[in-house]
Amino acid sequence: MNILWTPWRMSYISSVDKVRECIFCEAVKNPEKYYLVYETKHSIVMLNAYPYNTGHIMIAPKRHVPDLTLLSDEELLDLIRLLKRSLEILREAYNPHGFNIGVNIGRSAGAGFEDHVHVHVVPRWVGDTNFMPIISATKTIPEDLNVTKVRLKEYFNK
Repeated sequence: MNILWTPWRMSYISSVDKVRECIFCEAVKNPEKYYLVYETKHSIVMLNAYPYNTGHIMIAPKRHVPDLTLLSDEELLDLIRLLKRSLEILREAYNPHGFNIGVNIGRSAGAGFEDHVHVHVVPRWVGDTNFMPIISATKTIPEDLNVTKVRLKEYFNK
């Protein structure tokens, strides 16, 4: 079994139980604090505050539900359309070679916020892992979150 060592996420992991509010619900109320990038009638796009890569976003329904199966057809369609648009925007803004897209449903599946379902979208580039995580236990993210937020907002609002 291979093990993926991600020490830069330790500050997130150790703080999850301390966070009482739902970051997705709070993002709608306080978009600047929670790096909200865009919203539709039923869904939001926000940056992950502890990204795996530049452009790592999360797409969530506005309604607080733990599972995709609890969404109405209208909410689910809105979420999927926003996922499609997000991929197009990330391609245009960052020109990644690929994406990791995932939904973790339940804590045992790795959901940090298990009560509010969300989709992770992580842009990937050939060679985007380098020696830094191995040699110095540090992940390099070349773009500041505030720069990413402004950049993606511009693309979403075109």
